[in-house]
Amino acid sequence: MSAPLILATNSIKDTGYNVANSLIFNDGDSPQLTRSNSSDGNLKNWTFSVWVKRSSGGATKRLLHCRNSGGSQFASIFFNSSDQLEYSSSDGSNSDNLVTNRVFRDFSAWYNIVVVWDSDNSTASDRIKFFVNGTRETSFATSDFPALNQESMMSKGTAASTIGLGFQSVANSEHFDGYMCEAVFLDGTASTDASEFGEFNEDSPTIWQPIDVSGLTFGSHGYYLDFEDSSALGDDVSGNNNDFTPSNLAATDQSTDTCTNNFATVNALDPSAGTLAEGNLRLSASTSPRGTFGFSQGKWYWEIKLITQINDQQAVGICNETFTTSTEIGTDANSWSYIIQSNANNGQTNHNGSLTQYATLSANDIINVAVDMDNQAIYFGKNGTYQNSGNPASGSSKTGAIYTNLPTSGLIFPCFRSTTKSGTDGVIEVNFGNPPFSISSGNADGEGFGNFEYAVPSGYFALCSKNLSEYGG
Repeated sequence: MSAPLILATNSIKDTGYNVANSLIFNDGDSPQLTRSNSSDGNLKNWTFSVWVKRSSGGATKRLLHCRNSGGSQFASIFFNSSDQLEYSSSDGSNSDNLVTNRVFRDFSAWYNIVVVWDSDNSTASDRIKFFVNGTRETSFATSDFPALNQESMMSKGTAASTIGLGFQSVANSEHFDGYMCEAVFLDGTASTDASEFGEFNEDSPTIWQPIDVSGLTFGSHGYYLDFEDSSALGDDVSGNNNDFTPSNLAATDQSTDTCTNNFATVNALDPSAGTLAEGNLRLSASTSPRGTFGFSQGKWYWEIKLITQINDQQAVGICNETFTTSTEIGTDANSWSYIIQSNANNGQTNHNGSLTQYATLSANDIINVAVDMDNQAIYFGKNGTYQNSGNPASGSSKTGAIYTNLPTSGLIFPCFRSTTKSGTDGVIEVNFGNPPFSISSGNADGEGFGNFEYAVPSGYFALCSKNLSEYGG
């Protein structure tokens, strides 16, 4: 059984500098950001930095790609089908390729990727450099470095060169799947390290965190995309107005899941996690994948929207560390569930096979989950009304709690199941504070984190790294 990942990186409460927004790239939508250069940038010196949280692997996913209309000249930064970080380029006669031995398969983690092109460097191995979370990559499966003074195609402006952030330009394929924030391109600057984009936390020196990049020298072809304007997701805030044009990206793709406050998602590394989309917040799965974050104390709140209801094994709830994800939630002693639909069962709670009827659930209903680990209680609600007249804020009295027997030790995880029957996928969408669906009201927790349809019970918090560092364990 694959253990859910509890992220250490960027999990401290206060970073000194906070990133407000990221952008979700859902590869099934063919999302992309594009722009074209009208002239050449600096072809010998540039630096690209971006923070990413991947949603899937096993296929080529582009971060930044520039290519002329004929395809003979290109430069590209991407995760390849083996989940290695790769740079590949060609000017039509010379080809360069750098591929890490290291693979990047932690889909709960934020990575800061910095790529430096420095072709006028006298040391061949310094002409392309990779830094990941502040540390230079030095072990490579392939290392074909450019010749001295070789020109890069990354900021080429002739032959209708198109820059694509998050996909392969011209070919319109290999779209990125996951979250991006703080995308920066420095035209004419070959950074010596990653210190222009981040720093190690002074109290937790293994944690790499972002710093304010607004004062950098971007160069005429440089840009800084902060994704803070939901009506102009490709807005360049560097001062250059080198804006990108978004396609197949909407305001709901703007997220507050960032490199300074990492939110839980559904764990893509759980066995047979099923079909995940929208930043691993939309789910159809024949098993019971868990959330990426677990907790042993504190009070936690999230919501689930029922998109497509089918008459077979749809349920949400929580599970402990010994739960087996092939098991239907609630049918054993290691999980507690609220049944969306399972044969004749609808709106029932289930623990260890013991069912209690509370409501009838249907498409577009939103389920409320409030877990009080301090008092070992869980509350389930429908559209803001808690079942059994429950009051999650009642503390030790546990008024109307559905279950009061949660473990006093070990980690508890959110858990989900929404299988397929007769060719129809049961679909649910999970809101840990960054909803993949439109919110009509908007409610945050007591720390100001999250965007929920219904009020967060007093004393409960969104499942994100800043809250976990303060209240979790």
